[in-house]
Amino acid sequence: MPDASLFLDLEGTSLTVEEEQLLVQPEISGVILFARNTENAEQVSQLTAQIRACNPQLVISIDQEGGRVQRLRQGVTRLPAVQTLLPGFRRSPDVALAEASQLGYLMAAELRQLDVDISFAPVLDIDYGHNEIIADRAFGDDVASVTALSGAYIRGMADAGMVATGKHFPGHGWVSADTHLADAIDERDLETLLHKDIAPFKSAIENGLEAMMLAHVLYPSCDDQPAGYSQFWLNKILRRQLDFHGVIFSDDLSMKAAHCAGDYQARSALAVDAGCQVLLCCNDRQGSLEVMEYLRNLGARPGIAVAGLRGRDWTIDVDRLGQARLLADRLLEASSG
Repeated sequence: MPDASLFLDLEGTSLTVEEEQLLVQPEISGVILFARNTENAEQVSQLTAQIRACNPQLVISIDQEGGRVQRLRQGVTRLPAVQTLLPGFRRSPDVALAEASQLGYLMAAELRQLDVDISFAPVLDIDYGHNEIIADRAFGDDVASVTALSGAYIRGMADAGMVATGKHFPGHGWVSADTHLADAIDERDLETLLHKDIAPFKSAIENGLEAMMLAHVLYPSCDDQPAGYSQFWLNKILRRQLDFHGVIFSDDLSMKAAHCAGDYQARSALAVDAGCQVLLCCNDRQGSLEVMEYLRNLGARPGIAVAGLRGRDWTIDVDRLGQARLLADRLLEASSG
């Protein structure tokens, strides 16, 4: 029986009757929240309670990186883009690493207080200046800065009981296309990718990274399928060469760069065959239903790996949280000035 399931997106700030019925289906292992689901922190806390009452086994997720990608903004700290740490890292690496840990802790702690299990973070891509969609979502523009700062950020997340998800494997920073809207092709060879873009992922895996999200990018010198549909990338490189044992997420199957595989059932089949364990299909309810139908016909069920993404026990460090909030405010002010 394949270990594969779907994370469902929601329409609004509370569950509909249809969503309550969908969330108890065995093909659904989690929920992903977007800005439309997040009026403020109190409302999100009520929504997560609704979800738990419906199905306590679900993993509740969100994108809360900071900067441009922060779905929940009211009632929590406004988070700076992680690349605001880069100038400080170049001046004083030890100080910047401590700050990266603080930002990871802050992001995770505020979400865990609302019973959100995971934020899809951090971005481990390198900012080559080619891709406006990545840009300051990346920690830096070189291997050393991305590897060091992301590692510290992940440690901060862990201190707040949150599993980190590295994205977008094997590296999304080189291509210029926005995969939400267009196909993305990276012509570089495997040796270049291994020594540059993949290096931060390799380091994170060696330090216990537990989840990974794939890029909808085609690397034709390596394989004729985009990474999310590629047994070469998922099995040969990620699983065997890099020895990754965590959970593999597809990127959103509704994105334009995912359409090359055909309809939703064809996309799902390629992703699952390649080794994806959790499928994301967002902002298209009919598409989600088609993915569910594929998984049901396949006899797929989420395995123990997905359950392992649930938030861990932790104790709030009030002093650390306060210091981290002051740091976030200072970095935001510096970046806007």
